[in-house]
Amino acid sequence: MTQRLPLIGITGNYGEKGCELAEGYYLSVLKAGASPVVIPPFAHKETLLSLLTQLDGIVFSGGADINPLLLGQEPIPQLRGVCPVRDDTELFLMREAFRRGVPILGICRGIQVMAAALGGDVYQDIYAQSPASQGEERKLLKHSQEMPRHQASHTVSIQPDSLLSHIFGTGDKPATLAVNSFHHQAVSQTGPHLRVSATSPDGIIEAVESNEHKPLLGVQWHPECFILGQDHTMQPIFRWIADEARIFQQAKHIHRTSIILDSHCDTPMFFSDDSQENSRMFGTRTDKVLVDLPKMTEGQLDASIMVAYLPQGERTEEAYKAVAARTDRLLSQIEEIVDANSDRVGLAQTRDDILRLKAEGKKAILRGIENGYAIGRDISLLRHFKERGIVYMTLCHNGDNDICDSAKGTAEHGGLSAFGQEVVREMNRIGILVDMSHASEKSFFDALELSRVPIVCSHSSARALCDHPRNLTDQQMRALAQHDGVAQTTVYKGFLRASGEATILDAVDHLSHAARIMGVEHVGLGTDFDGDGGVPGLADASEIINFTRHLLKRRFSEQDIRLIMGENFLRVMAQAKAG
Repeated sequence: MTQRLPLIGITGNYGEKGCELAEGYYLSVLKAGASPVVIPPFAHKETLLSLLTQLDGIVFSGGADINPLLLGQEPIPQLRGVCPVRDDTELFLMREAFRRGVPILGICRGIQVMAAALGGDVYQDIYAQSPASQGEERKLLKHSQEMPRHQASHTVSIQPDSLLSHIFGTGDKPATLAVNSFHHQAVSQTGPHLRVSATSPDGIIEAVESNEHKPLLGVQWHPECFILGQDHTMQPIFRWIADEARIFQQAKHIHRTSIILDSHCDTPMFFSDDSQENSRMFGTRTDKVLVDLPKMTEGQLDASIMVAYLPQGERTEEAYKAVAARTDRLLSQIEEIVDANSDRVGLAQTRDDILRLKAEGKKAILRGIENGYAIGRDISLLRHFKERGIVYMTLCHNGDNDICDSAKGTAEHGGLSAFGQEVVREMNRIGILVDMSHASEKSFFDALELSRVPIVCSHSSARALCDHPRNLTDQQMRALAQHDGVAQTTVYKGFLRASGEATILDAVDHLSHAARIMGVEHVGLGTDFDGDGGVPGLADASEIINFTRHLLKRRFSEQDIRLIMGENFLRVMAQAKAG
């Protein structure tokens, strides 16, 4: 890839003279090695979304107060001038940039817009509303200096081991920074997506950052003013946004020129008997599911393998008849939601299908079955479900079945059963991938030895990093790689960390470990979204590109990432079909 300078949009102020921008903003961006472009305030959502696809980063500049009605507040006497069209433009732009993983820097008003758009809150006037302004001993500093704009007027305390501390090289040690100050509004509550990274001595929030390992930074001061006094103290902030924009530009290029595939999601679990409701749920952005068309678009995810999940139940003829019917219904529901949204999505079974759909501007849905319980003891159902379009079947789930022992079972068969051996041979013969996620170690090695084509683990992480029976040992990984299979790192929190909160960093750790053990040609991503998968930073399909961004930061090459994010799994799919 021949990289151009990253393109960073800067929101323009709007006043009596129309749209304008102080020169410090674009000079600081230029000095940091990026190309600035001014974004005037205009509340035309489709145009703003089109613009966002072109931008590699965005700076929200300072300016007028935020209309308190947008925050559910009534105006107080200290409120100053507002600009409704700028509020509408920037709040929309902030939310959509956040959803798409665009690197964001908020300055003064910009940090307030960040909080307001992402579930936080803002003081209309710190001199009337902040805790430091109350009581007899008022301790509030002067936050609207009258000295030159490029000179500092007070200090802020930087939180150790924060993004801001790394930008300024202070690391895990407490540090202070001298800043300028021109505001009377400020962030009062950060909301669910942000955390405080700096405060002034009077407790005013002076900087916030993402608590989900995303490229977001907001500062209450005006770092762009310092360069006007030939002071480069604040240039690290602009180098940060330029560097993040460069990484995001590269991530977008990879997504645009590759197939990005998630090998396992359980979204059909949320489908109901109302096909119209299912279609609406998948076609519109909703909190009900982690994978829908808007989120796939935001995360630049090309293809998702949706599975018909069958919890392990009774092993009787009556139960087998019911579970086969349930599997058919789930596969039909997948087809129905695709058919109802056919202008934006299509069914796929091969790499060529996905490429064709991508060229048409559509997303691809592939089908799978989670738990061989779906076929009971009737091996002929494999052919039936192959004709329904499945690309893989997970041999078991959380419990032994007639095919094999589960990682959470009782070792009933001592690995694959005699019937299970027939199942593996038949899956090889008709071209269904054998998926050994959820299987016991003995079942895994039995299938690996028996299968004529590579097997997969569609959603399994590394036991060396989290000692859970559902995860793969290094021995399993090495054996899987020797047989040309793939292990798809999953983001179910319980498989990433034994204790504490798992995040996207843990998911990248697991994938990096698997790549070291197996080679980068044998790893991938199977999120288990809507099956309890999802962690901060990779919480739904909209954040897939954030995973790519973190792979780039870990120094994986573009070619490595193309393999990881789709080509490895597609290679094994093709081998299974040909086998």
